[in-house]
Amino acid sequence: MSTQSKKQSPRSLISTKPLEQEIDQTVTPNNNKNKSEYRNFENGILQDRVLKTYRQMHTYQTVEFVKRKISQWAPCLQAEMTVMEALEELDYLVDESDPDVNFPNSFHAYQTAEGLRRIYPSLDWLHLVGLLHDIGKILIIWGEPQWCVVGDTYPVGCKFQDSIVYRDTTFADNPDLKDPRYSSFYGIYEPNCGLDKVLMTWGHDEYMYNVLKANGCKLPEEGLYIIRYHSFYPWHTKGDYMHLCNSKDLKMLEWVKDFNKFDLYTKSTDLPDIKKLQPYYQQLIDKYCPGKLRW
Repeated sequence: MSTQSKKQSPRSLISTKPLEQEIDQTVTPNNNKNKSEYRNFENGILQDRVLKTYRQMHTYQTVEFVKRKISQWAPCLQAEMTVMEALEELDYLVDESDPDVNFPNSFHAYQTAEGLRRIYPSLDWLHLVGLLHDIGKILIIWGEPQWCVVGDTYPVGCKFQDSIVYRDTTFADNPDLKDPRYSSFYGIYEPNCGLDKVLMTWGHDEYMYNVLKANGCKLPEEGLYIIRYHSFYPWHTKGDYMHLCNSKDLKMLEWVKDFNKFDLYTKSTDLPDIKKLQPYYQQLIDKYCPGKLRW
């Protein structure tokens, strides 16, 4: 840990403005891959797998389904384990919604964290957010199908916006599409109600956020928010669903957008040496979310 981060608390290092450096100047993606090649949902080599996952998600993720999953998983009664134990479960998990990655998710966690660590060495809480952000995918290890754990998230209970991946081809069998309560622009929500009042498709973002909150983990609010909404691409990348956002969401959006650069562009087949990196991240875990957590 740097001298600066020892002297200053994590909250004192949080600026009133977003992270400033662009990914071009900091994180280098796979040398054989341009930025434009990331998130290729049209004709990538993993296209069949990705499309199948999204088709199932867009068929079965409904308001009632999301409410059932929140009731099932938000109490965090499945297991007790440390963060590192949970992360190690992802050594065997490949995200079937990801067109860029065909290796275990644990490597992606360290790639994201190390990208943030290189550029923002004093923001140790942000390094840990990079490590933690996808651990909610452990739900798959416990038997949940990938379509209700991975992939881009978006609100249910209101009109599905065009920026959702495969919007035109995969929603035909979703019953909410034909329900007048859920198919209007605002649906069941009030204008600018705030994202914390919006039901998102169930997935690893919301689950991991609930785990951290239930266990009283000491990450700053910005870190918890990044984890909760990092997969909300129609919002943070395409600019949709602003009509549901309040002033807090708009402020936090800048943090999520900056984090996304590291989440996306650090993906590479140049895999990190996890054993070498574990001691550094273990001390961050001990600082912000120590011991066995309820999952």
